[in-house]
Amino acid sequence: MQCPTDGTTLTMSERSGIEIDYCPTCRGVWLDRGELDKIIDRSLAQQAPPPPAQPPAQPPAQPAAPQQSRERGYERYEEPRQGYPQQGQYKKKRKESWLSEIFD
Repeated sequence: MQCPTDGTTLTMSERSGIEIDYCPTCRGVWLDRGELDKIIDRSLAQQAPPPPAQPPAQPPAQPAAPQQSRERGYERYEEPRQGYPQQGQYKKKRKESWLSEIFD
């Protein structure tokens, strides 16, 4: 089969049970009939939301700490530092998709 873009002979590869034709020159990718449907079906199966989890049990409430720290001059340590993300504000690394196994 010839590349429709530059006429080079396409190279066939099979990854994860999906046949992929690609052009080694222009790096174009072509799928045979039904291969796109396989990719979509697998993608939908992996994106299905998990069942809702039970909320974690609340720990017993502890008495509040005395407010003596502000009186002792420690208030600057209790305020968030500027320029740094606060607790829980780091971006989570995106989970790598199974499609990356096919198109690496």
